[in-house]
Amino acid sequence: MNSLLIPVQNLQLSDRTAMYALLQNHFQGITWDGFQIDLECKNWVLLLRDETSNALKGFSTLMLCQKAFLGEQISVVYSGDTIVDPSAWSSTTLPRSWIATINLLRQHYAENKLYWLLICSGFRTYRFLPTFWQDFYPRYDVTTPVDVKNLMENLAQEYYGNLYQEATGIVRFPHPQILRKGLIEIPSGRQANPHIQFFEKKNPGYRLGDELVCLTEINYDNLTRAGQRMWQSNSLLESVQYPVLI
Repeated sequence: MNSLLIPVQNLQLSDRTAMYALLQNHFQGITWDGFQIDLECKNWVLLLRDETSNALKGFSTLMLCQKAFLGEQISVVYSGDTIVDPSAWSSTTLPRSWIATINLLRQHYAENKLYWLLICSGFRTYRFLPTFWQDFYPRYDVTTPVDVKNLMENLAQEYYGNLYQEATGIVRFPHPQILRKGLIEIPSGRQANPHIQFFEKKNPGYRLGDELVCLTEINYDNLTRAGQRMWQSNSLLESVQYPVLI
């Protein structure tokens, strides 16, 4: 697959229509208006296309911005809608391109510490963390440090408002996107994985679209070996038009 990083404002209507159709094929509860509202809250989108047909096979939207926390300036990536068609699951294009995207944007925007706030309603999304990052929270084998917990709660409350439940670490949307049958179930062969077991215990409502809030710091030293191999990926176009972030 090929990957392309573009500012949201540069998306063509055909891109938006294809993204919406891909989401509808894999999630219940998708509406055009809701999709558009979430998209306009982001400033970047990573598109994944089939090399032969150029058909959209996946995408990930994100918001990169700067924040102040306890007197320190930080940069934050908020993940939005992310989906890859099952026909492309064998490809590493999404993680390789996503990590390369963050490295590319970090060089232009993130002068301070860079954090990734991720919400997960599916175990495959949560598994992205232990596969590519050494330290991330929450996790089964380490209690979340107080300073990380405070930052995670602050960012989640600011971005999701009263949809975020501090006591559980869950974001519950009034009209959630729910993975369709065949995608939401945890395969029997993967139920013994401690990370997946933790995700299911920590987010028991994931089948109803509940989202678990997670946080990791994005830097090279925090990557696993698999992540480090993707950090310097040249799969993205270098001639990206960089908008001014607010």
